[in-house]
Amino acid sequence: MELLKLIEQTAEGLGYELVDFETSPRGRLMRVFIDSPNGITVDDCATVSNQLTRVFEVENVDYDRLEVSSPGLDRALKKPADFERFAGQDVQVRLRMAINNQRNYAGVLNGLKDGMVQLETEKGPVEVPFEEIEKARLVPRF
Repeated sequence: MELLKLIEQTAEGLGYELVDFETSPRGRLMRVFIDSPNGITVDDCATVSNQLTRVFEVENVDYDRLEVSSPGLDRALKKPADFERFAGQDVQVRLRMAINNQRNYAGVLNGLKDGMVQLETEKGPVEVPFEEIEKARLVPRF
């Protein structure tokens, strides 16, 4: 089974959302970022870490270190559902290719409609294609 799918099934089976998954170049370090509507505690991370350790042992997944944590206040937005869930929040978006000579956008996320991410920037409303987004993150307000 594909490693990402294995991690996603394990996290979801425990009631968590898999936000992101990273590995080091040779796959020796694995970082798993989880979330839930109630937020993430250290105990939540330990629960997922313990379960993944058991699953990796059964599935013969070779690794040196596993880190499980929350996505943080500047959570990455990866899936279309993320762009709807976090509507109304401040975001930063970087595109793969520039549109009108601009790759970076910052503003309030207004959601996702017909494959287009809706943003309200200082210069007015902007729509960018979801497929063209290289990276998107929440910007925490303090």
